[in-house]
Amino acid sequence: MRRAPRADDEVRWQPRTLSIDRRALENVDAVVNLAGASLSRLPWTPGYRRTILQSRILSTRTLTDAIVRSPTPPAVLVNASAVGYYGDRPGELLTEDAAPGTGFLSGVAAAWEQEARRAAGSTRVVMVRTGLVLGRGGALTPLRLLAQLGLAGPVGSGRQHWPWIGLHDEAAAIVHLLTASALSGPVNLVGPTVATADDVVRALTRSLHRPFLLPVPAPLIRLALQDAGEDLLLADQQVSALRLTGDGFRFRDATPADALKAAAG
Repeated sequence: MRRAPRADDEVRWQPRTLSIDRRALENVDAVVNLAGASLSRLPWTPGYRRTILQSRILSTRTLTDAIVRSPTPPAVLVNASAVGYYGDRPGELLTEDAAPGTGFLSGVAAAWEQEARRAAGSTRVVMVRTGLVLGRGGALTPLRLLAQLGLAGPVGSGRQHWPWIGLHDEAAAIVHLLTASALSGPVNLVGPTVATADDVVRALTRSLHRPFLLPVPAPLIRLALQDAGEDLLLADQQVSALRLTGDGFRFRDATPADALKAAAG
């Protein structure tokens, strides 16, 4: 908590000053760190780009420093990352062995993962490279608003691959990784079937009973959103979840439509 603790099971930490209560890791089996400033807050001004990066680096460094110093470190650290690591990679099947791409988010994800690896000498470290989470809020919020207004349609060409995952499966996969002792390093958290931008937006408009009509051309996206448009909407990323499924994880939501139906319910 960044505020004063209000209960005995809360611990205060201040990532901006790399400070955390020394008792934070006492009798702790696992640490899950998903902290980071929202990517869906637009525009990405120079100041907010620094916030995006620093919020991830400093929160992770605070925890890895505490893990390294602890006489009884947790068995596992599951630390957030993102498929943005891969950048725009049309025509490639992207596994965890792929090199980082180019662009702002790729640089952020690579630096974020490097901070998490600092704890690897003390605990098993897993970096979860998450795709677009299909749930009630999060990164889907701007698209949901457009769809509700009847303004959703093809985003750019609509043919770019969007790695997605249902909110339920995102949470279930993280729980799976807490005890998946054979897995460490990067693990892709993306749905089991490939989907394009058109597939995702069509599923969204159908779930809201709204039309799929109004295209948003790529030049307009680049003009309005600059790097955010390139990284969040126009990047083509066909990402594989084979490492996760190979460890026995089974997805509940097979398609974006399944995930969106669950979210609506």
